[in-house]
Amino acid sequence: MNDNLLNESGVPLGFGMALAQNTQAMEHFTRLPKEKRKAIVDQTKGINSKGEMQAFVDNMTKM
Repeated sequence: MNDNLLNESGVPLGFGMALAQNTQAMEHFTRLPKEKRKAIVDQTKGINSKGEMQAFVDNMTKM
């Protein structure tokens, strides 16, 4: 994957930006164990649009 698409913590940039717009989802994500956070990050790698990413993040607390 292109390094420009990842921030320094390994989170895809689009995912990080979508999390920043949804504090509830961000808090949920940061409370998860490392393995679950990695699984979620892996899921985001197949998302190709801003709208899809925002929908994913908005629904993340329901997973």
